[in-house]
Amino acid sequence: MRTPRSGQSMAIIGFHHAAISTPNLERLVAFYRDVFGFETVFEFEWAGVDAFDRMLAVKGTAARVAMLRTGNSFLEFFEFSSPTPKPQDPERPVIDHGFTHICVAVDDAVAECARLEALGVRLHCPVIKSGLPVAGTYGRDPDGNVFEILEVCDPSHPLAFANRRLAALKEIPA
Repeated sequence: MRTPRSGQSMAIIGFHHAAISTPNLERLVAFYRDVFGFETVFEFEWAGVDAFDRMLAVKGTAARVAMLRTGNSFLEFFEFSSPTPKPQDPERPVIDHGFTHICVAVDDAVAECARLEALGVRLHCPVIKSGLPVAGTYGRDPDGNVFEILEVCDPSHPLAFANRRLAALKEIPA
């Protein structure tokens, strides 16, 4: 892969993870573990570590962290105890600037959304089939963060790369 401006090769091999800051680490980990089946990979905490302060560009940080995995993707959660974070509006519209949502690929959006609703998960609307070969909807986790449930209905469509990649990974002998 070449960058448009420099013409030099990039070393990017894929998307690794997204991270969410939360006021309640246990609650959010339980939601993504119990509702979506993510597995906890590791947890740790820090306080007063200069390297983290420099990386985050915030002085005096302290936090607990959990990293969860599903398939070949990770989701990281931070519960900061220092400095005191500003709360997020739990009804923040997805049109506001910044990260808007995470997307979870599923094989059957209608069945997955029915399962989520039976668990009391709040979805924005029933599954919508668009002009693209996809079906899905958005919902909210307990902190109000938005997630998308997405089914790519045509396995030959470019959006289906994740499903093809996961299928290929399943075929690799252990």
